[in-house]
Amino acid sequence: MAAGNEVSTTYYIQHHLQNLTFGNHPENGWSLAHSAEEASEMGFWAIHLDTMGWSIAMGLLFIWIFRKAGKMATTGVPSGLQNAVEMVFEFIENMIRGTFKGHNPIIAPLALTLFVWIFLMNTLKIIPVDYFPVLFAKLGVDYMKIVPTTDVNATLGMALGVFCLILYYSFKVKGVGGFAKELSLTPFNHWALIPFNLVLEIVALLVKPFSLAMRLFGNMFAGEVIFILIAMLPFWAIWVLDVPWAIFHILIVTLQAFIFTVLTVVYLSAAHEHH
Repeated sequence: MAAGNEVSTTYYIQHHLQNLTFGNHPENGWSLAHSAEEASEMGFWAIHLDTMGWSIAMGLLFIWIFRKAGKMATTGVPSGLQNAVEMVFEFIENMIRGTFKGHNPIIAPLALTLFVWIFLMNTLKIIPVDYFPVLFAKLGVDYMKIVPTTDVNATLGMALGVFCLILYYSFKVKGVGGFAKELSLTPFNHWALIPFNLVLEIVALLVKPFSLAMRLFGNMFAGEVIFILIAMLPFWAIWVLDVPWAIFHILIVTLQAFIFTVLTVVYLSAAHEHH
């Protein structure tokens, strides 16, 4: 009986942490994976449909909310939605003023988009872990993992996008020669130490997207695992632990969106600096 419970527990955890994967299976061709093994056999080019779908849905929700707030905006008594949107705008504006030292009209919209989009994706974690998997199982869908930021593919994709912007503005603002000089003569401004400087600076540059991605993924994934473990407890214990953890996790959800956004702005600010 104990062995059966252990198998059931292991299956429950693995099922809730498995993405809905579509790819080219060596035996089944293009199809949905029906197990973690099939998903692994599909290789690198397999797509996590749930991650893609929910991240796009949260992006569209972000656009809809802010568009609606913009159309409802008034100079008179503002609505609750307008107040909320204005608070977010002011928060991002103050953060940009205190962090970004260059002049670029793209940075503020980018920071606003990242913060709200990541916040909305993270907030999906507050929904009970069994709700959507059970709902989609009734529709014939084996797996449904609804929090995109618990998938390293999503966080790494966003981080690589930021990394491309860092490289783009580093070359645009400083020029090829200026950027190369920064890499080769920092932190030690001596020609004999250029190889050492290059190793330090290139490693530091490459670590930026990795740290961005893994910090967000690690925190969200760990929180997801704890929610799943709580869901396996007796009914009375779920309410005792799940509600306080969900309330606390609202802070984590917001904090992780803020950290990703502010680090993006810091990195882009450094890309705009001349040395």
